[in-house]
Amino acid sequence: MLRELLSRWPVVRQIKTGGNGTGPEAMSQRTRTLKPKIEGAKVARSVCPYCGVGCGQLVFHKNNKLVSIEGDPESPISRGRLCPKGSDTFQLHTHPARLTKVKYRAPYSRSWQEIPLEQAMDMIADRVWDTREHTFIEKDDGASVMHTLGIAHLGGATLDVEENYLIRKLFTGGLGMNCISNQARI
Repeated sequence: MLRELLSRWPVVRQIKTGGNGTGPEAMSQRTRTLKPKIEGAKVARSVCPYCGVGCGQLVFHKNNKLVSIEGDPESPISRGRLCPKGSDTFQLHTHPARLTKVKYRAPYSRSWQEIPLEQAMDMIADRVWDTREHTFIEKDDGASVMHTLGIAHLGGATLDVEENYLIRKLFTGGLGMNCISNQARI
């Protein structure tokens, strides 16, 4: 009984086998049966959303739930390495305290209220359109300019060329905006 109990203790196994404590002698029954958390998960390649570097990420998911987000070793940019913020992408998306509802604070109010996403999107669209209407210039010194300088757009650094093209078309052709840039240029 005592002999069997001691034989399960890693230090005793290490002494008996002469191992250095990093091999099978250090394993318990539990550690022998451990599986990686990403086992059986599907993987999708992605780009870190936080800065303009464009580090590659592997997004592991199983049963429509995020399992892990890690650096992509095949990324020519980051070669599997991520900065602290990129390394925390999984926690930033899955933390129970993460805000998932739209919060709105009315002018001069001291408190926040939750509003539906649809209402928030309508409020933004109304404000953009009102600003455009109040600041739109058709002619300047007799020349047709058809633009507004009252609205600007700064795109995120991880937007690709196609997304930036569409944003540029929508905002210049559709809304008449001139002040459009992208974080990747800054």
